[in-house]
Amino acid sequence: MSETIRLDRWISDMTGLSRKQAGRMIRGKKVTVNGEVVRDASFMADPSACVVALDGQNLPYENFQYYVVNKPAGVLSATEDKRRTTVVDLLPPGHRRDLFPAGRLDLDTTGLILMTNDGQLSHRLLSPAWHVDKRYIATVDGILEKTAVRAFAEGITAGTDLEFAPAVLEILETDADSGTSEASVTIHEGKFHQVKKMFEAVGCPVRTLTRVTFGPLTLEGLPEGEARKLTEEEIQALRDCTQTRGKDQPDEDEM
Repeated sequence: MSETIRLDRWISDMTGLSRKQAGRMIRGKKVTVNGEVVRDASFMADPSACVVALDGQNLPYENFQYYVVNKPAGVLSATEDKRRTTVVDLLPPGHRRDLFPAGRLDLDTTGLILMTNDGQLSHRLLSPAWHVDKRYIATVDGILEKTAVRAFAEGITAGTDLEFAPAVLEILETDADSGTSEASVTIHEGKFHQVKKMFEAVGCPVRTLTRVTFGPLTLEGLPEGEARKLTEEEIQALRDCTQTRGKDQPDEDEM
């Protein structure tokens, strides 16, 4: 038998309602357990044996949830803010209230963010010890040369005491008229402002930056500003990519 869960917590976790709001729904005869109306918010339900429904809609209990978000510029990688839109605000109705972004993107950086409440998986995905790749597309000022590709491959040193592990830089396009370049860069670290500082170190400051992959996850088919739940196959792929541990390194905040 799995761990039993209070009915008001079940409703709250699976709908995003507060526990107080969930209690009102329960007392209002809107919740059934195995087809029978239950009005006791403290009723203990077993996820392995109980079918809980709200207004006739089944609510299977999920200990962990996983969403991919395509973050626009100007949206905070945070769980709440009184003034600005956060990535949580982009999630569809019914998500758990305890979801958080697995790593951060700058306010002006766009692209893929994983939202979950699975702390262990999040830690592994972000830790350099597991070498989970993250790929970005950048537009930068300046014409990138092969010397920059070699510098990224050898590992960038920014300033006197900041070092970045080797990364894969691919020059996608250069435009002599505008003096800009477009490039793909793949890293497995996530130090503060890492990609921007690496490009600055080779004399090409970033204009725009988008994260397009995170481990096995991509933005394919997901419009900017929207979010979707991960499939079971994608969740398993995330777990699989954190099974092989690389060289231990200290954890850092995501860029």
